[in-house]
Amino acid sequence: MIVEKMKGLTLEKIAQSCGGTYIGDETLLGEEISGAVIDSRQVEEGFLFIPIKGEKVDGHDFIGAVFEKGALAVLSEKPLDNPPGPYILVESSTEAMKEIAAYYRRTLDIKVVGISGSVGKTSTKEMIASVLEQKYSVLKTAGNFNNEIGLPLTIFRIRPSHQVAVLEMGISDFGEMDRLSAMAYPDVEVITNIGQCHLENLGTRDGVLAAKTEMFAHMKEGGVAVLNGDDDKLITVGLVNDKAPLFYGMEQECEVEGIQKSVYATDVEDLGFDGMKAKIHTPAGCFEADISIPGEHNVYNALAATTVGLELGLSTEEIGAGIATAKTIAGRTNFIKANGMTVIDDCYNANPMSMKTSIATLSHAKGRSIAVLGDMGELGEGERALHREVGTAVGEYKIHTLYCAGELAREYAEGARSENPSCRVFYFEDVPEMTKSLLNYVEPGDSILVKASHFMNFSAVVQALTEEAK
Repeated sequence: MIVEKMKGLTLEKIAQSCGGTYIGDETLLGEEISGAVIDSRQVEEGFLFIPIKGEKVDGHDFIGAVFEKGALAVLSEKPLDNPPGPYILVESSTEAMKEIAAYYRRTLDIKVVGISGSVGKTSTKEMIASVLEQKYSVLKTAGNFNNEIGLPLTIFRIRPSHQVAVLEMGISDFGEMDRLSAMAYPDVEVITNIGQCHLENLGTRDGVLAAKTEMFAHMKEGGVAVLNGDDDKLITVGLVNDKAPLFYGMEQECEVEGIQKSVYATDVEDLGFDGMKAKIHTPAGCFEADISIPGEHNVYNALAATTVGLELGLSTEEIGAGIATAKTIAGRTNFIKANGMTVIDDCYNANPMSMKTSIATLSHAKGRSIAVLGDMGELGEGERALHREVGTAVGEYKIHTLYCAGELAREYAEGARSENPSCRVFYFEDVPEMTKSLLNYVEPGDSILVKASHFMNFSAVVQALTEEAK
C-alpha cells in the first residue's frame, strides 16, 4: 500500500519550525515524514513520534520501540544515548508539536474552517463536513481532538489530497483559543453561540465571548467570520479584520438595528424524533432543507453549514444534499434504538445551555420521557443555581421522569419537583445505584435522554440501557 506523505514536512523543516536541534544521519534531513503521532502504538513506517510526558507515562520510554516499528525520527526533551535513529532535541515536546503543526498548516494549499462555541461545536462540525463533502475531499476533527493536544494531531492528518479541513476548537480558559487558532489559521471561522460554560475560569458570558473571539486574531487574510445572529453576544461583534461577519439564524432581522442575516430559516417544522424541516433563504436563492436529526438546534447547524458552503462555492442543491445526509456521532445527541426503547446518548459533555436544548428534544417523545442527568462541571460560584435552572427546565417541558445522580444533581431534583409536582423524580448519590434502579424502571416505548459532563462517566449508563435493559 502506498502511504500518502505529509506534503513537504521534511526532518529539516521540522527541526527549523520548532527551533530544535537535529541529531543523526544528515542524509535523512530531506526525507518527508508519513505521519506524526504521540501514541507509540500508532507509529507506522516513516512516522515522526512525539513523546509526551503524562502523569503516569512518559513517551520517551517508548523511543526504542517506535524505531523498531519503522519511525523515521522522534522528538526528545533530553539527549539520547546511542539512539537507533535520528531525533530532534527540543525543550518541550508539547510546544514543539504545536509549532510544527502551525508551520505545516501554512504550507498547505487548503481551505480551513475553524469551529467554536459553547454548545453544538461537534454537531455543527459534522453538518458542515457533510455539506462540504458534496464537492470536496474533507478532513474533519475526529472525536474530541479539539484541544491543544488534539488539534495539532488533527492537522497532522491532513494530506495533499484533502481540499478542506473542518477543525473543531474547544477551550476552557483565556489564551487557549489564541493558541489554537494560531495553529489552525482558518479561512472561515464559525462561532455557534455564547453560553454558560467554563465559568469557573471565564467568569461570565462576556468572558466566554472574549475568549472565543480570540480566534479572530489568526484568521487568514481575506477570511470571514460566520456567527449566530440570534445570539445576543455574538450580534455585538463588529468588523472582523475589516470585514463584516456573515450572520445566520431564524428569520431575517437581527435584534441589532441595521444588521440582517445573510442566511436564515423560515417555515420551520418540528417532526419530533424524525427531525426538522425548514425553508432556508440565501443570497443564492431558497431551498427546502430536510434535517434528519431532531431538535431546533440542528436547524442552526444547517444554517451555519449553508453559510460556509456558499462561502466555499457550493450550490444550494449540493448544500441541501449534505444537510439531508448529516448524522450524529456517539455521545452527541445520538439516537439509539435498543430493547424497544429510544436512548438519546448525549453523555459526552454538558453545560446549562446544552442541557436545556437536549431536554427540549426529549420533550417530543411519544411514550414516557425519561431524563437521566448528572453533574455539570466548571460552572464556578453559581453552579447550584445553574443546576436548579436545568431541573426547572425538566419541569417546564413536562418530562415524565427524572433520574439524577451526583453531588450537584440534588438541584435538578428540587427544580423539577418545584416546577412540576407530577414529574416522577429519583435522586441517587452514585451512578451505579441510579443505573440499577433505572434498569428496573424502564420499559419498551420509553425515550431516555442520558446527559452529564464527561467526568460523570454516563457512557456506562448508555451501555447498560442498550445492552442489558429488559
